[in-house]
Amino acid sequence: MSSQLNVFLNGEFLPLADAKISVLDRGFLFADGVYEVIPAYAGKLFRLQQHLDRLNSSLAAIRMQPVMTDLQWSKILNKLLEPHAQSDQSVYVQVTRGAGVNRNHQLPEQYEPTMFAMCQPIVTDSLDTIANGISAITLDDIRWDWCHIKSVALLGNILLKQQACDQHCTEAILLRDGFATEGSASNVFIVNNKRLITPPKSHHLLPGITRDLVLELSMQAGIDCVEREISELELFSADEIWLTSSTKEIMPVIELNRQAVGKGQPGDVWQQVASHYSQFKEQLRLL
Repeated sequence: MSSQLNVFLNGEFLPLADAKISVLDRGFLFADGVYEVIPAYAGKLFRLQQHLDRLNSSLAAIRMQPVMTDLQWSKILNKLLEPHAQSDQSVYVQVTRGAGVNRNHQLPEQYEPTMFAMCQPIVTDSLDTIANGISAITLDDIRWDWCHIKSVALLGNILLKQQACDQHCTEAILLRDGFATEGSASNVFIVNNKRLITPPKSHHLLPGITRDLVLELSMQAGIDCVEREISELELFSADEIWLTSSTKEIMPVIELNRQAVGKGQPGDVWQQVASHYSQFKEQLRLL
């Protein structure tokens, strides 16, 4: 990313190279903060309201108030996107509890939040490969118990993702007490007998914006959908497995733990839903 690219930090738009925070910032010291990643297609923010709702929900979960109104965020993020109206961008938003006068585990009664936002191109090269299917592995979910918070404390996710990369896989599907929760950076779906199944929202997984849209589009297409727990045995016997995220969209898993999923290629239901998802994106571009 160019150091000349403008970012937003605490009320200012400035070059990335000039964006500085205190070493006492609680986000730096304790990962005391939350974030959002919002895709933008041709300058149009993707489901902005849902992302801002999740941002404020995460803030509330760590005992912080909303730091700006939705309208203020909208103006800031759209201004960041102005130089990139012809390209697809990933908009990153981070809010921490700010800097204290010293390092102290106790939450301060008074604080000045640190607010940061930037955008960078969505990597599209890998998306062409994704259409051919990806490989994944299963790993024990070693993370903390409040995964519904989009916390900047991502070391557990990073280590799990790296284990997948070490085995030349794109993602890790996480297992907790014999049930699939989500991917290290994605939500999980399976298809069995033409029925689409995804784990219900809980504190064990992040409530994905793309996850919700996939369910909406699938139901509109007349696909039988259900939110319920997915056992490890059911995962391995699935006809199709998908992983979803805001920037990677809908990834069909064709190999799990070196074994073929279904027929070893993206399935018919994935083809159908991926087509509806692409149409949804194109409609957004034309707004």
